[in-house]
Amino acid sequence: MNPNQQQGMTNMPQNSTQATPTFNHGGHEMFDCHEILAGIINVLDQFMIFRGYMKDPELIQLLDRQYQFLESQYNLIVESFRSGQDPSQGTGQYQMKLSHTVQFGIKPSAPKKPNRNISEVKEAGLSAHMLGLLKSTASTMAMIAVEVTNPVIRRVLADTVPNIIEMAYEVFLYQNKHGYYQVPQLKPADMQAMSTAFTTVSQPATMPSNHQHPLH
Repeated sequence: MNPNQQQGMTNMPQNSTQATPTFNHGGHEMFDCHEILAGIINVLDQFMIFRGYMKDPELIQLLDRQYQFLESQYNLIVESFRSGQDPSQGTGQYQMKLSHTVQFGIKPSAPKKPNRNISEVKEAGLSAHMLGLLKSTASTMAMIAVEVTNPVIRRVLADTVPNIIEMAYEVFLYQNKHGYYQVPQLKPADMQAMSTAFTTVSQPATMPSNHQHPLH
């Protein structure tokens, strides 16, 4: 009996390194897509956990709206990843419901400290966790999109990033509205000086020829 068969192993084909012709994905891309899909599942699971501790109807509705949209994005990525072809529908655009008005300034508040009991976790902390998850997901997806081999998956991932950014911004607006995320400002003179610290170029630059700067 073959020693491999004694160990419950099957014989490998002689040309085991040959890829299946129908797969137009690079190896690095396969791992990256698994990472982002598993990451989205993690976000959805944690959103589901957060919901059980929420009491504010506004935050609950926000979470439900984002959960449903993020789940639809997950389905589109899976569909294009499995087929390598265009998904059945476009990624669409996430439509936030909150006003874009940001409240500036710092109001006195009690110092923050770690919670010692699950009952102490309130909307401020739950929405902060939501924001952190969405920010990290958008960052990871953007980095992955620039290294994807398949053009369809690259476009699906790239088009999904702005939607997740919009979702994160909506959570920020909720936090800012309720005073959980305060936005300080600099003095007007400092803001004016910093905003005018850069200027535009007047005309396209002329790059020097290689022979003008020989390497030594």
